[in-house]
Amino acid sequence: MNARGLSGVEKEYINKHHKHEIKDNQCTSFLIKHVKAPVHLVWSLVRRFDQPQKYKPFVSRCVVQGNLEIGSLREVDVKSGLPATTSTERLELLDDNEHVLSVRIIGGDHRLRHAICSIGERKSSHPKNFLQNYSSIVSVHPEVIEGRPGTMVIESFVVDVPEGNTKDETCYFVEALIKCNLKSLADVSERLAVQDRTEPIDRV
Repeated sequence: MNARGLSGVEKEYINKHHKHEIKDNQCTSFLIKHVKAPVHLVWSLVRRFDQPQKYKPFVSRCVVQGNLEIGSLREVDVKSGLPATTSTERLELLDDNEHVLSVRIIGGDHRLRHAICSIGERKSSHPKNFLQNYSSIVSVHPEVIEGRPGTMVIESFVVDVPEGNTKDETCYFVEALIKCNLKSLADVSERLAVQDRTEPIDRV
């Protein structure tokens, strides 16, 4: 996704929270999701570094080593059918005031399990390592949607471009995974919001 067509508020959040150091052999992008649930519900899911499976559909199991703090590591088991089986990830930032989470992948098996990876209409015919030097930032922000408390979720990433792939292909692949995660986050959050029976905001 590019910055064209963004609102002033969206640009402000991205400039403030989504700063990545990008090398020549890397690509970066961001995605925005508007969720019909209040920010405290959405953040309660996003901040759970120790339980990403609460909303991430591709995670089957997660084990955190030690206490939950900056620098903590988690071992994530990924469901079959994806170009990974395990992932070792480090908590880089957890800010409960600004509602920002940052995670970096530092190890694991991210090699394609099959020679062909197909997402949508694009195909990559080379078995290779994806998600090398992958780092992501997720920020959540309150907004009003249809008169009720809602949340804007922004997720950005930077990752190495594998040999034999273009930056566009790599970004397309990663964005497809993130879109699935954000859709699931919205679905889970909105179900919780219905249970919470959030009242409409009174407009003066």
